[in-house]
Amino acid sequence: MKYVYILQSEVGPDRYYTGSTADLKRRHKEHNDGKSIHTNKYRPWKLKMYIAFSDEAKADEFEAFLKTGNGRAFIKKHF
Repeated sequence: MKYVYILQSEVGPDRYYTGSTADLKRRHKEHNDGKSIHTNKYRPWKLKMYIAFSDEAKADEFEAFLKTGNGRAFIKKHF
């Protein structure tokens, strides 16, 4: 399984981060431990949502969509 996830910063609730991983618990911990240069400034992060995909290519496509302007609008509207 591959997970596409959205994190929300607890110190800046208007800050979101979208990513994907095969190990969701490990990756969430890495974000909160400051191991990602893209997210360490706004930690701690809470897991806002995730979707599990059995098809890795579909997961990659969905993650790419969420990182577009339309995808960011989708996130703000629904989460």
